[in-house]
Amino acid sequence: MNEPTLVDTKHIHLLWQKLAIELAGIFDAHGVCAVVASEVAAFCQVTAVVGVSDPFKKYFDVWTCEPDGRIEQTRWDNQKASFYPLIEERQPVLAEKFGRSPAELIHSALWQLPRNHILALPLPGTGEYQPLTPPGILCLIDPTPDCPLNLDNIESLGTYITITLDRAYLRHTVHRQDIEFAVVSDISFALTSTLSLQNIYKQLMGSVRRTLNVGSVSVGLIDSPTGDIVFVDMLLGDLFKDMPSLRLKKGQGIAGWVAENRQPVIINDVYADNRFFARFDRQSGFHTDSMICIPLQVEDRVIGILQAINKQGGEFMENDLRLLQAIGGPLAAAIENASLHSEVLAEKRRIETIFASMSEGMLTVNADGFITHANDALLTLTLQSPDKLIGQPVQKAIRFSTGSLPEFMQQVQDEEEDYPQMATSLYQSSGQTVPVLVSGAPIHDEDGSISEMIFVFSDLRQIREVERLRDDFFHGIIHELRTPLATILMYARLLREGKAQQKEKADRFLGVIERESDRLQKMVRQMLELAKMEAREFQRGAEPIRLNPLFDEILPPLADRATEKGLTFRQKIQPAMPPVLGSQDTFHLIFKNLIDNAIKFTMSGTVRIDAWNENGSVYIKVQDDGIGIPEQAMPHLFGRFFRAQTAVERGIAGTGLGLYMVKEAVENYNGTITVKSKEGAGTTFTVRLPVTED
Repeated sequence: MNEPTLVDTKHIHLLWQKLAIELAGIFDAHGVCAVVASEVAAFCQVTAVVGVSDPFKKYFDVWTCEPDGRIEQTRWDNQKASFYPLIEERQPVLAEKFGRSPAELIHSALWQLPRNHILALPLPGTGEYQPLTPPGILCLIDPTPDCPLNLDNIESLGTYITITLDRAYLRHTVHRQDIEFAVVSDISFALTSTLSLQNIYKQLMGSVRRTLNVGSVSVGLIDSPTGDIVFVDMLLGDLFKDMPSLRLKKGQGIAGWVAENRQPVIINDVYADNRFFARFDRQSGFHTDSMICIPLQVEDRVIGILQAINKQGGEFMENDLRLLQAIGGPLAAAIENASLHSEVLAEKRRIETIFASMSEGMLTVNADGFITHANDALLTLTLQSPDKLIGQPVQKAIRFSTGSLPEFMQQVQDEEEDYPQMATSLYQSSGQTVPVLVSGAPIHDEDGSISEMIFVFSDLRQIREVERLRDDFFHGIIHELRTPLATILMYARLLREGKAQQKEKADRFLGVIERESDRLQKMVRQMLELAKMEAREFQRGAEPIRLNPLFDEILPPLADRATEKGLTFRQKIQPAMPPVLGSQDTFHLIFKNLIDNAIKFTMSGTVRIDAWNENGSVYIKVQDDGIGIPEQAMPHLFGRFFRAQTAVERGIAGTGLGLYMVKEAVENYNGTITVKSKEGAGTTFTVRLPVTED
């Protein structure tokens, strides 16, 4: 190769001078290419072609400039351009159109331009310098022998052009990185500024997808019990909306491999990767081409994976991976925070629901002795409104008849292992007292200090009432047992001592003994029936029962008893009533108790029994003109061991179990019982039983 002459060097310097002036303020690669093509064409008075590949090497942007300054920018694919045979020479080449040129050039767009030959300069230039510029070329079409640029001097121009293009690409890279950094910062702020998983996923669907220029973004979260990866439905798109949730077994698919190995992957042809799980594509109709998948980690724990799918207009590169990893860190933190927040809220709602729905009164007191929470049960117990309790000093808001809550708080604080209890009476706002059992427990903060105390107030009124009823029951039972036993014992002694010499007297004594024995047997039978009811034996052996034969059996002796007492006994029983589900013994107990009570509590007047079928149910009404039930006794009428004060005062015997057993038995067979009564004006009981098939 000949050394450049002084004239050649002078010409080259003039070209460099023009290029330096033109390119001084141009930092765009396309602008650089256009200026180079224009200046070289004007300087050499030939057609100049500049081509630069895209980053993915799928096409070339081409500038063709005529000597008169006319320039055209086009885009050629690799086959049309056929630049690579010349670029791969790595040095200036003079290619003859009709000589021994590479076969690829013959039908290319480039080869249609010259008449004889092309002077081609590969870009970037050769040497140790490692440029940023993608593959490119500068071509002079049919240069003349006196052209200022030739094989001997054009190579230095290539180095100059490469440096200028590198500056433009570097500026572009920095600018792109600034934009990406700003976008990542905005996305990170948006992700970490919300505690809603829905909002987090919306950020991924929009800004992340646009930033990475991908078809879709998906997130798979690890299901802690199984280790499976479950994909977030709202990120999957319309093709997946009618499918069940997508789930991968532990280690399955690319996502499973990434989560298990904690390594990111770039895959530009997923179907060539044997880890790819293609079933979801087949089921949905979605087609996955390329993918970046990274693990989502919180400290040393993998909580899921993040995928960017189907790069638009090219292939995934390392820069895309770095960008996705920059987003993945804040995303993992945001998902973890949102999940923890959701769990805390769920736990808070659960505790609040428990706190509010408990039948026991509950309140919490902070370390300074002020009430922080009180549930509805406590407000009802104290007859207070929330503003009278919340925020008030506990010693003023809660008062006991014996002891005080501050003293009990100290006891709770001192008892580190046991939970103390205190039985006392609580003052209501009305001045009345309520018997309560108070229990307390401390609530510790992270450093073990007591931040709050929680107290439970159990209303003992029902327990006390049950205790009273139990005592009344036992007293009644003792009284009821003692009277017939004493009578039996007395007449038995009279018989043994021979006080009944005449047969008539002996028969009368034996009759008294027999009657009192029947009374005892009835009481024992009632207690046994109660025990069976407690064991729910009435539920077993249920069968269709027709009530007409039952009434034919029990009503005549009851009518005789009413008549003997001087009462009018009336009955109106509809013939052939449909069957009801139950047992013969149970229904005998129900109706005999109700009618027996009507006779027992009616001093004069009428006892009436009606039974009829209506709207799929059988109704039985027992009505009397008896002493009635006091209004205050109505809420407790069906209570266990309850006896109205009027019955006690009148000396009417009973155990307080009859109506309790009747109600339990009726409800056991899905029936209902209602009562209407007025003190001194009689009582009406109505039983409804659903009809069943025979």
